[in-house]
Amino acid sequence: MQKIIIDTNVLVSALIQRSYPNFIVYYCVLENLVEVCTSDALVEEYLDVLNRPKFSKYPDFLNKAEFVLAQIESKAINFLPKERFEIIIDKNDNRLLELASEANADFIITGNTNDFTMSYFKGTRIVSPKEYWDNFRIL
Repeated sequence: MQKIIIDTNVLVSALIQRSYPNFIVYYCVLENLVEVCTSDALVEEYLDVLNRPKFSKYPDFLNKAEFVLAQIESKAINFLPKERFEIIIDKNDNRLLELASEANADFIITGNTNDFTMSYFKGTRIVSPKEYWDNFRIL
């Protein structure tokens, strides 16, 4: 089973619009076709970002966010990264690399092409939601 890490921006997009992030979260994750890898720091970031007032303008955002987060937390494998990296300028994004290294993840799925300029990190492939859906998802 593929091990994936979902960047927070992908999770937000999945809750706002019906597109590749939504397909990944609702089809791959909630249908147990992949193993989602998390860390305490990433789950904390999910909670912080998804509870921002700016998302309240989207219909039923908070209810959907609570449902998806509960599902992810119940299905995910939680890791405690031991190694620290300072590779990405946005220091918070380094936690995804740390998690990928600890979990030996297959993919980091992110919409953040400004900070994630590399396509691989220690054997983990870094892909956009569209690239993952079109080329790597499990059918």
